[in-house]
Amino acid sequence: MKKTVLFLAAILSLGLASCKKSSKSAAGPNSHVSIVLGDKPALYDAVMLSVKQVVVVTSGGQKTLNIPGGPIDILHFMLGKDTLLAASDIPAGTLQQIRLVLNDTGNQVVVGGTAYDLTTPSGQESGVKLNVQDTLQAGISYTFLLDFDAAQSIVNTGSGKYILKPVIRAVSQAVSGAISGMVSPAASDPKVLAIMGTDTIGTVADSTGKFYFPGVPAGTYQVNFVPVAPYKNQSVSGGVVANGQTTNMGTVTITQ
Repeated sequence: MKKTVLFLAAILSLGLASCKKSSKSAAGPNSHVSIVLGDKPALYDAVMLSVKQVVVVTSGGQKTLNIPGGPIDILHFMLGKDTLLAASDIPAGTLQQIRLVLNDTGNQVVVGGTAYDLTTPSGQESGVKLNVQDTLQAGISYTFLLDFDAAQSIVNTGSGKYILKPVIRAVSQAVSGAISGMVSPAASDPKVLAIMGTDTIGTVADSTGKFYFPGVPAGTYQVNFVPVAPYKNQSVSGGVVANGQTTNMGTVTITQ
């Protein structure tokens, strides 16, 4: 019914996929929409995002959702955890765009105990645009997961200056599964790539060696591990993913 759309996109050009239905219903010609944010591991002490608004645009109309509270440390929401940004009844119809609007201040990265302001490129006034074509049915509730990749989204320009160029993978929680596992030793610090045909999904293991891929379409995957030197690349075949289930690969040993 719905499909996952995978995008690695720069700011102002991001893709968003479908969503999952829940049991909660919306009244009238509306759909109830929840937008949650999750993150991949990154080698920072903290990544603070100050989200001001989420703007949802459908063929039935537009709605601006104000985000209460202060900056969010998105590194608290990794490996299957997420945080709710906003939820509201939205005019049903074709979902066309979601815009993520950040505050001018409060966006920071913490490195080695020191906080640095994150500069956002010009055009942020209108928000980070996530273009999509999907149908929201009246009386149905939907959840959209934005899988933020902090490791790829922050650019160090030198002299203590950092730029935020969001890289977001949007996943469908309705028609997808997940892959999890551990690498040993954790010091091998590998990039982890799940590959099926021409599609590749990437993540990194955290400081304990754990890795997790949310929103993975059903199918059989080859999982490649690309560690730091002197450890050797490794590949594991035959990872079968089913919708609504997490495939646990157990512990994968990375050798030198």
